[in-house]
Amino acid sequence: MRIDIISVIPEMLESPLGCSILKRAQDKGLAELHVHNLRDYTTNKHRKVDDYPFGGDAGMVIQVEPVDRCISALKAERNYDEVIFTAPDGEILNQSMANSMSMLENIIILCGHYKGVDYRIREHLVTREISIGDYVLTGGEIPAIIIADSIVRLIPGVIGDEQSALSDSFQDNLLEPPVYTRPAEYNGWRVPDILLSGHQARIDEWKHQQSLERTARLRPDLLK
Repeated sequence: MRIDIISVIPEMLESPLGCSILKRAQDKGLAELHVHNLRDYTTNKHRKVDDYPFGGDAGMVIQVEPVDRCISALKAERNYDEVIFTAPDGEILNQSMANSMSMLENIIILCGHYKGVDYRIREHLVTREISIGDYVLTGGEIPAIIIADSIVRLIPGVIGDEQSALSDSFQDNLLEPPVYTRPAEYNGWRVPDILLSGHQARIDEWKHQQSLERTARLRPDLLK
């Protein structure tokens, strides 16, 4: 899989994309993550990519031309399955979306910034708009990292124990059950006896019941 991220502040992406699971995926040759500075695709000498909005609103807006030039340059080299725009009013990212996108081959993520982007970008260049929640951030770089991470970790071979990813919260619309490790008792706090019993069928049933209980208590909306 290849993910190309377009940003006006690419340095904000460099460290997160070069660490942990994302680094491992790239080192294994299972994913390519490339960051593109939108300012490299402007034609003015000041490398300016934004301007005042028509209609007199406050704030600055990313112009359509540099975005079109960047996306066109990328598409000239390969086909893309999705061109994603990080927008607070997009569809909310969830595990099901991450699962389906992990099977794609090439993705572009355009990071929003300033007041927003010229709406013609959303009308003609973007295929999908994704939000990470009902709040506004300074830019789309953090959402782009979250989208990339949620996708790449699901690629077979990226995580050593693939079953671990399949048992994460939200995979079956349930939250994860509680997890424990050694020591079995600490400061008078004991691990549930069932987990020490060695009876796998009963353990699995306990985990399922715990998932149902935690989901009903913390996220009842998922059970609907």
